[in-house]
Amino acid sequence: MGARERSGAGNPARTLELLWREPAQSGTARGPKPRTTVDAVVTAALEIADSEGLSALTMRSVAAKLGLTPMATYTYVPGKAELLDLMLDTVYQRMPRADLTGMSWREKVSVIAAENRALLLAHPWVAYLPTTRPPLGPGVAAKYDHELQAFDGLGLGDIEMDAALTYLLGFVTSVARIAIDTARAAADSGESDHEWWQRAAPLLECVFSPDRYPLAARVGASAGQAHDSAYNADHAYTFGLARTLDGLAAIIEPS
Repeated sequence: MGARERSGAGNPARTLELLWREPAQSGTARGPKPRTTVDAVVTAALEIADSEGLSALTMRSVAAKLGLTPMATYTYVPGKAELLDLMLDTVYQRMPRADLTGMSWREKVSVIAAENRALLLAHPWVAYLPTTRPPLGPGVAAKYDHELQAFDGLGLGDIEMDAALTYLLGFVTSVARIAIDTARAAADSGESDHEWWQRAAPLLECVFSPDRYPLAARVGASAGQAHDSAYNADHAYTFGLARTLDGLAAIIEPS
C-alpha cells in the first residue's frame, strides 16, 4: 500500500465538495453531455478494489474499466487520494443498518459488530486502509450516528460512547483480518490451511521438541485439532465478541 493510500490524504476542500455533492438535476446542465459521472467512477473503483485489491486500483485502471482516457477520468475525481475517500464513504452509505429499537445494549452492540464484520469481509481493502482521518462525508456521518445508538441512553458520557465504539470496531477489524488473510493465503498458495498443515506437520515433527515447549505443544495441538488450522476466524470472533461485551459491561453495568 502506497504512502498516500489512507483516508484523508487528498485535497480537503475538493474532497468535501465531492463527498457532499448534490445529485445532478436532469435537463439543467449545459454544454457537452458528460461521458460518465462521479458515481460511475466510484463504482468502477469499488469493483476493482473488491476483486483485485488496492494494489490494482489506479486512475488508469478505473479509466480503462469505464472506457475513458486517464485524463478524462481526472475531470470527475482529481486523484486516487480523493477517490479512496469517495469509495470508503460510498461503502459506508450502502451498508445495511438494522433497526436497533427494543434491543438490549448487548444485542445492539452485537448487531453493530456483525454489520461491520460483514462490510469488511465484502470489501477486504477497507480492513487495511488507515482511517485516522476519516472522509467526512454523508456515509461516515450516517454510519457513526447509527452505531452510537448502541451506546446511547446507557449513562455513558459522550467521550465514553465514542471510545466504546472505537474499542468495538478495533476488535472487529482485527478479527476480520484473520479471515481475510486466511482466504488470501489459500488463494495465493492454492491449498487450504488443512492441506498446508498436513504438508508442514512431518517437517515440524523433526525440529519441534514438545519437551522444550510443553505448553506450546499441548495447547497448539488442542487448538489445531479443534480448528483444523492455527486460527479459526469464526471462533476468534465469537470468543472475542463475548469478552468485548463483558469488558464494556464494566462501565455500562457497574456493580
